[in-house]
Amino acid sequence: MTATRRLTFPALLAAFVIGLTGISTATRAFASEIKYIVNDVPVTSYDIARRAAFLKLQRRSGSASEAMIEQALQVSEINRRRIKITDQQVNDAYARFAAGNKLSVAQVDQVMAQSGVTKAHFKDYIRAQMGWSQVLGAKLRSEARISEQDAAQRMLQQGGNKPTATEYLLQQIIFVVPAAERSAQLGKRKREAESMRARFNGCNTTREFAKGLLDVTVRDLGKVLAPELPPDWADKIKATKPGQATPVRETDRGVEFIGICSAREVSDDRVAQMVFQNEIAGEEKPSKLSEEYLAELRKNARIVQR
Repeated sequence: MTATRRLTFPALLAAFVIGLTGISTATRAFASEIKYIVNDVPVTSYDIARRAAFLKLQRRSGSASEAMIEQALQVSEINRRRIKITDQQVNDAYARFAAGNKLSVAQVDQVMAQSGVTKAHFKDYIRAQMGWSQVLGAKLRSEARISEQDAAQRMLQQGGNKPTATEYLLQQIIFVVPAAERSAQLGKRKREAESMRARFNGCNTTREFAKGLLDVTVRDLGKVLAPELPPDWADKIKATKPGQATPVRETDRGVEFIGICSAREVSDDRVAQMVFQNEIAGEEKPSKLSEEYLAELRKNARIVQR
């Protein structure tokens, strides 16, 4: 399992349908022990058993131990880069997976339980895949950097026209929820954020709206070009009109949304570099990069077998 896979997994649909009608394998409780430690990330016998059940459900061959070692390498790199995938992001992806396979979330829960995979293991897999996608994206962008001369050469090849990109002026509104109070306060804070978002009509009045609210942070993010937008916000920002705000999202900080103060098309040398850089990154093969990156991580990893 070396390449990042889309979370719709259409190839699993048949197996899931069978699972709803015929899988009877029960998850058996047994003592779990650490089998490997990969850069301080433990891999247990329980993890390996769950991955073996997952491979069987996917009708794929391969070593469950190796698959879990690879995931541990991914998680180690995700942690090193301080990439955070929230529970809400994972739950949303889980729900999209169910919808993409024409199943309810409850039906997916049932199949995961019956097959011995478990919902928790599948969600851990989703979290690792989402984080790994961000790792690969960052590496692609860093390796695709081009000089101003390269950008100029590309412009000449395209008739001398500079590419354009949307420049956004953004404002971030965070309803802070301390980790210790998350379960008790998250729902309330989300309602407060939804209420403020509904009244948002531009960035000039945001701080006035926030005055009467506790633990609300308003950050002016300044001008950001479309190719620079954070991956977890990019689609939402692009789908939002100037003077409006993105949907509310749960994050590790609490609950937040982003206001679009303004948006305009710009064209200059910096934009040209960035657009061409992203074009080059898009021409790369993520699966090949994933394989090479994992091989590099394994070579330098501390893998201890118990």
